[in-house]
Amino acid sequence: MEPSEVREANAADASIGIGGTLLLLMASVLLFGSDSSAGANQIALVCGTAIAAGIGIRNGHSWKAIERAIVAGIGTAMPAILILLSVGSLIGAWMISGTVPTLIYYGLLVLDPGFFYAACCLLCAITALAIGSSWTVAGTLGIALVGIAAALGQSIEVTAGAIISGAYFGDKMSPLSDTTNLAPAVTGIDIFTHIRHMTWTTTPSLAVALAIFLLIGGSSANARAGSLDATLALLEGHFDISALQLVPVALVIGLAVRKTPAVATILAGALVGVLFALAFQRPAILAMAPGDGGDAVTRALWTVLFNGYTATTGDANLDALLSRGGMSSMLTTVWLVIAAMSFGAVLERAGILRVLLRGLVKLGRGTGSLIAASGGTCFGINALAADQFMSIVLTGRMFRDEYLRRGLHEKNLARVVEDTGTITSPLVPWNTCGAYMAATLGVPTLTYLPFCFFNLINPLVSMAYGATGFKIEPVEARSDANSQAALA
Repeated sequence: MEPSEVREANAADASIGIGGTLLLLMASVLLFGSDSSAGANQIALVCGTAIAAGIGIRNGHSWKAIERAIVAGIGTAMPAILILLSVGSLIGAWMISGTVPTLIYYGLLVLDPGFFYAACCLLCAITALAIGSSWTVAGTLGIALVGIAAALGQSIEVTAGAIISGAYFGDKMSPLSDTTNLAPAVTGIDIFTHIRHMTWTTTPSLAVALAIFLLIGGSSANARAGSLDATLALLEGHFDISALQLVPVALVIGLAVRKTPAVATILAGALVGVLFALAFQRPAILAMAPGDGGDAVTRALWTVLFNGYTATTGDANLDALLSRGGMSSMLTTVWLVIAAMSFGAVLERAGILRVLLRGLVKLGRGTGSLIAASGGTCFGINALAADQFMSIVLTGRMFRDEYLRRGLHEKNLARVVEDTGTITSPLVPWNTCGAYMAATLGVPTLTYLPFCFFNLINPLVSMAYGATGFKIEPVEARSDANSQAALA
């Protein structure tokens, strides 16, 4: 129980709690650059948590209550943490099993450097649309595409931006996606009404992004000669390359389509990867742990799952590309997620987040400014609470009545929270999505951010529609009786 003298947080509290933390994060980025997520951001967030906790205690909240909030906040991130650790093992298993090397090998033969980035974006968009998970796409196809980009001499940063652009388009538009189901549930509409309304902002955003990726193009087709042939030969020499090695990928995609829980899906993929390594990649296993007999094999596979695969092809660039994975590779990211969720939880418990949200609701005087305010709230919560689900839920709850009061259909709000909540989550380094993408693709968030064209364009298109009134549906245009009753 909280003591009776608990006071509400005020604007000054919000300015100190949020402003102080943002200054620390800015200093972290300025001092450490793209390496800030390796520890500097975590310390900034821990300090911010301490500041917010101090404000809460000064306003009468007990330390026990704040501590419980931190534990609960970290608890909400446990599914993401389990996925991160599972993906670490999956990457290591798929490296030694030959699955990722096979994807890279075939990709080098098929993907033309001239339209490589656009092809990456489109491939990830189609796959994510089918399975409803941007994380699964990044953790499977994304890893392979980054490897192909390195072998073709393409920009890793642009490739990561293309992967994320396509993955988030597909995730956002798939009826199998968690966020695509959550946004209409929070705002009170059905999912297919939501998806149809999103096409007006999402489709043109992807079209523009694809056009930009095509304009950027890629390196000359001559990149296929020389070093590329050597890379293909090294892959063939160190791994058993065949279509059979793609079975683990098909398994993971099949389980995702069947809506099998993510952790179970990923661990199943890792287990099959280990079995395929035993069946087809004995030389690669023994290179990891020299020696004879079952002890060496067991030691190598065990190491791959907790500490990743170490390639020994003799080519430094290829070894750096393939030496990845293991649960230990995700520990810094897990640290970042824990620090960010603790900060968000204390902000909410101390009432600082409510102060911010109330102020943003008041900013929405006209339709355009209301949509901008709700979109800005989504991005702000992504940055402060570090979780896209909190972004969608809190914004949907805070703004729904205001949209109805102004005669605006709830599907406008559902679209805005997806356009700005779901889409911008991978652009924040300490958000669970940004941390996951950086750890999985091996590219720092702030490095790939300028090339996530879809994620940058979609919120702007959404705001432009709000400012002009284009495809902003009024209440009178609704046909669902339940929503009419809600307005009454």
